Amino acid sequence: MAIPPFLAELRTLVGTRPLWLTASCVVVLDEQQRVLLGRRADTGRWALVGGIVDPGEQPADAAVRECFEETGVRVAPEQLTSVTVSPLVTYPNGDQVQYLELTFRCSVVDGQARVNDDESLEVAWFAQDELPDMDGYSRERLDLALGFTGQTAYAFSGLDTVLGSVPTA
Repeated sequence: MAIPPFLAELRTLVGTRPLWLTASCVVVLDEQQRVLLGRRADTGRWALVGGIVDPGEQPADAAVRECFEETGVRVAPEQLTSVTVSPLVTYPNGDQVQYLELTFRCSVVDGQARVNDDESLEVAWFAQDELPDMDGYSRERLDLALGFTGQTAYAFSGLDTVLGSVPTA
């Protein structure tokens, strides 16, 4: 997996300790309402297409860029469907990361789906009733995007959990 230069430099300072990074992911639907997925080179599992937002980059721009870099498909973001926090990820080299993940539902502009970099083993379109096995966390974000009702999904622990017992004004 390619590591962005800013992250490689940061890793020289912090080693493999956990980092908090932002990622943009896409749920791409074509004219037949099929979903575009990539089979990851690092895990061998099917997953949403996406990646790390570069410093100063708009998240929607990162989503479009990542989709093109990984699949050769140009997309247009339509909706921010969910804002989630990934579980802690430990990569084979020991690097640890937790992601703030912004998932965008996108439509196809043009391009033929293909493996377009070294991050994917395969890229394919799937009918929504014939989706491949994915980890539960990826599937949850996919389901949120497919069932999007116009309100971005996010978790909130509640005022008492976040603020504790705070006197009211």
